[in-house]
Amino acid sequence: MSAYQDLMAFQRETEALSQIASRLGWDQETVMPEGATPQRSEEHGAMANILHARRIDPRVGEWLEKAEAADDIAAANLREIRRSYERTAKVPARLAAELAKTTSLAHRIWAQARAEEDVAAFLPILQKVVDLRKEEAAAVAGDADPYDALLDDYEPGATGASLAAMFDALRPRLVALRAAILDQPAPASISGTFDEAGQLEISRKLALAFGYSLENGRIDKAVHPFSSGSGLDVRITTRTSAEDPFNCFYSTVHEVGHATYEQGIDDQHLLTPLGRGVSMGVHESQSRIYENQLGRSRAFTGWLYGQMRDTFGDFGIADEETFYATVNRVHDGFIRTEADEVQYNLHVLLRFDLERALIAGDLAVDDLEAAWNDRFKADFGYAVDRPSNGVLQDVHWSEGLFGYFPTYTLGNVYAGCLHDALRADVSGLDDDLANGNTSRATGWLRESLQQFGGLRSPVETIEHAAGRAPDEGPLLNYLEDKFGGIYGL
Repeated sequence: MSAYQDLMAFQRETEALSQIASRLGWDQETVMPEGATPQRSEEHGAMANILHARRIDPRVGEWLEKAEAADDIAAANLREIRRSYERTAKVPARLAAELAKTTSLAHRIWAQARAEEDVAAFLPILQKVVDLRKEEAAAVAGDADPYDALLDDYEPGATGASLAAMFDALRPRLVALRAAILDQPAPASISGTFDEAGQLEISRKLALAFGYSLENGRIDKAVHPFSSGSGLDVRITTRTSAEDPFNCFYSTVHEVGHATYEQGIDDQHLLTPLGRGVSMGVHESQSRIYENQLGRSRAFTGWLYGQMRDTFGDFGIADEETFYATVNRVHDGFIRTEADEVQYNLHVLLRFDLERALIAGDLAVDDLEAAWNDRFKADFGYAVDRPSNGVLQDVHWSEGLFGYFPTYTLGNVYAGCLHDALRADVSGLDDDLANGNTSRATGWLRESLQQFGGLRSPVETIEHAAGRAPDEGPLLNYLEDKFGGIYGL
């Protein structure tokens, strides 16, 4: 066997073990008994030790020196293995295991603190997570920006400075659009209660309508919806609210966007470095275009309106056009995942700025709640009423995911570019969507982007699919056109 073949055989086992580690996380979020947390923490730490050792195995370095790329796929595999090898070698095994154990514990402490509205109970473990991630960032970054080292885990090639510049360009038009909308009468909102069984029935229909394969997946409930896995086993979760069925429906569509990206990757990349989404920003572009540009379009909401009428009867919305406005209603709210398209990115920018300050040492963990509340009041004009609607609402920091939040807005930017290209390439799309048929839209995304997995860099992936370098213009134009029409601006 050649050095490349030896390397890829070894890597295949590493990727398989990584999938097992991911499944431990899925289990913890969905069905693990509460009392198992201490043991699960040890299990996470053990898996982290094994994976760390494999990723810096001296043989990997030897194979990388000798391996030759016969084609673009081999070159991309070598690029990704080398990147992982060089990065992982900078992080002590002790630190990798401690991070895995600590974040597993922190997740449960966060969940309990959130349920009890007790920020003080969460801050000590959060301080430990921040300290460990700062230690990791310093080891990886050297003389560079530590936050960039963390960001690179989720969006290779991006920097905090470049994203800040993009976000600074987004903010003025978003704020102006929000202000103009809030001066107008609000569309009707739904009222009443919607039983869980009916919500989950429609949720399943939505998953299938957007191409999710239940042969290689499953839908469960979780506090915080997520997608997990790749290849032949890709699972999603959703949640229900008796008063707000849209939370269930669009959480499902969002996670299906993530899941079908993984399911859409060419089988030749299975259990290789290319067999998963190339970055979280590109991943988010799939979930957001599924959820918003497709799922909240006038055409598709007409189909969803019929499904809701069939399931729940008369729920107080007179017709499809009113329902379209209701689904896209711009409204006050504290929760990022429940935010409308206009205000969603303002929630993300808040988190981006705060976590950069935490990693830079400009913001103390003990001052985080006050900083959050002050920024929220300044951005949204009203005060946070309780911690679960504020600093405790997201799971990310408990899991050490610093550098993850900005990829949500970056994904929206990417989705804007992809949507322009999709509409240009696929005519008559709204006729399909009005019948609940997304196959041509999702097929275009699969053929243009999803099938390639990690073959190209994130920016190159978007450029290849959209035919242009990503920028914020298409997203802003889409939002202004859509909501200008709904609100008569």
